[in-house]
Amino acid sequence: MNMQAQETQAKQQAPPMTASKPAPYGGISPNSLENRPLHKALMLTRLPQRWPWWVVALLLAGGIGAVAALWARLAPSVARHILLSVTVFALADALVWWSAPRLGVSFGPVWGPLFLLSLPRLIVAALGALVARWLGPTSALAVVAVNLLASVALVWGALIEPRTIGLSHLALVAPGWPADAPPLRVLQISDLHVERFGRREAHLLRMVREIAPDLILLTGDYINLSNVDDPTAHADARRVLAALSAPYGVYAILGSPPPERNSAALFPGLKIHLLRDARALADLGAGRQLALLGLDCIYDLDISRAHLARLTADLPESAYRVLLYHSPELIPDAPRFGINLYLCGHTHGGQIRLPFYGAMVTSSTLGKRYEMGHYIVAGTDIYISRGIGLEGMGAPRLRFLCPPEITLCTVRGMSRREAKPIIMPSA
Repeated sequence: MNMQAQETQAKQQAPPMTASKPAPYGGISPNSLENRPLHKALMLTRLPQRWPWWVVALLLAGGIGAVAALWARLAPSVARHILLSVTVFALADALVWWSAPRLGVSFGPVWGPLFLLSLPRLIVAALGALVARWLGPTSALAVVAVNLLASVALVWGALIEPRTIGLSHLALVAPGWPADAPPLRVLQISDLHVERFGRREAHLLRMVREIAPDLILLTGDYINLSNVDDPTAHADARRVLAALSAPYGVYAILGSPPPERNSAALFPGLKIHLLRDARALADLGAGRQLALLGLDCIYDLDISRAHLARLTADLPESAYRVLLYHSPELIPDAPRFGINLYLCGHTHGGQIRLPFYGAMVTSSTLGKRYEMGHYIVAGTDIYISRGIGLEGMGAPRLRFLCPPEITLCTVRGMSRREAKPIIMPSA
């Protein structure tokens, strides 16, 4: 019997994975995220989204008028040109945010993002006026050039890059699996952040059908932060999740805490196994044993370590251990628990990245040490997904130099002496 036939037979005959029962939190609240500075900053930036359109319009008009008055005083010969350019750029920004839901890219409010984006534009224009008496017309040209580049970046980051999902490839070895065992194709999907069923979600489902993985693993955050109480967003997220299937099943964990707000109610009735401080074990045939370890992300690392110790205590040595934890926070601890592969997301790769610097913000206590992609720490392979969706709340609904991705991990058997993790370049 050839390898392909053996693999097909194994999929048909392999028993379903059996999950252990979740452990309680021990009375400790998982709400620590609410007190983190980043979360508080997001809450503040959400305030303009609650303002009526006329308040934002008046504030913008006042800001533009103040900048024009400054130019009229310091460089009157170009003041009219600056007034016209700043007004045109503000209208162009409004058109971008108005177009996003109509193009099926993102579905957030218009006026809040418009206000927040206009602030740096007005600051640049004001700084240009302050140096205009030394630079003359060059200062005005610089202001227009900077704003034009910002507009190009906005169109790309708001309307184009967020809907271009990439497929990254990761080739791995399982030391305890026979060298001639059939490979296991595992697809990681992270950070859906569904607002509505749009172009990105439809594209994702087409890609999954074409890839036809053996196993699908979901690493959290299914609803956009601005839509946690939105019934339509929940229904559309269930529509996406219900369409996922694979021969060895679909397994999921929850995302950012508190878990109660992060989509646990999405899963009842779906053919998806939700692992909450629980594990799933399977004999896939041909000498392949797999252990999936799923933890709730509660940002109390002592509790998470205790759960991980419990889940790994009696695992077969030959089992390939895959840890599913939404954020990278357990990276320093994973090797001592014998984790072979640690799949997470949460950082979005920064979502907005700068050339030569990378992620502006990672939303992780580990900072920029682990931003995105493949890392190897003490023999443990780690993959931090850039995810699919956009954060929500006050965070900009943009992706720049950080397109969405799903990751196909191909796990092959190899002897312990020969096993060396390798990575394939992204497609």
